[in-house]
Amino acid sequence: MTETVRIEINANSLEVTQEIAAQLAQLVSAGTIILLEGNLGSGKTTFMQAFGMALGISTTITSPTFTLIDEYTEGRLPLYHIDLYRLETSQVPSLHLEEYWRGDDIPLGVVAIEWASKLTKLPSSYLQIKLSYPVRSPLHDQLQDPLMDEEIENLPSDRLIEIVAEGTAHLEILKSLAVKKVIMQNLVTQSSITTSP
Repeated sequence: MTETVRIEINANSLEVTQEIAAQLAQLVSAGTIILLEGNLGSGKTTFMQAFGMALGISTTITSPTFTLIDEYTEGRLPLYHIDLYRLETSQVPSLHLEEYWRGDDIPLGVVAIEWASKLTKLPSSYLQIKLSYPVRSPLHDQLQDPLMDEEIENLPSDRLIEIVAEGTAHLEILKSLAVKKVIMQNLVTQSSITTSP
């Protein structure tokens, strides 16, 4: 039976969200797969920007909505940032995304997939990160396109970050993050850690 580890964090500021991303970046290894979920404007790209900076990537990470896949190779590990927003679920298999985590033709790194719910088949091991607002903002309803994420000011800084791990390697990453999160608890308003068989 596979163990699942889940962490929920109420981040009370943008800085806490960025700190969680940075802490996670210090724990990942080649072969880590991150599945990002959240509505438009929930902070997926902001999370990835902080994550990339902590990996040592100096290029500003943007949402690869039109390019679909951005590859960053200058950091501690290669980062493959994938955005499935504009694709239909039936189009996703033609991207052959499994090449990014198989490590045969493309060097293993960290694969981060936004709008991962469009995957027709999940990898066997991954971290799923879901970002949402604890209270829905009226400004959130105005977002029509992920490219506007950077343009609208004064979006709520509070976010609920839920991280679920599947697979042994990803479970270890999340357990390590849980320990770090306890250390950072003064930054977090509410948090919970659950495990289930």
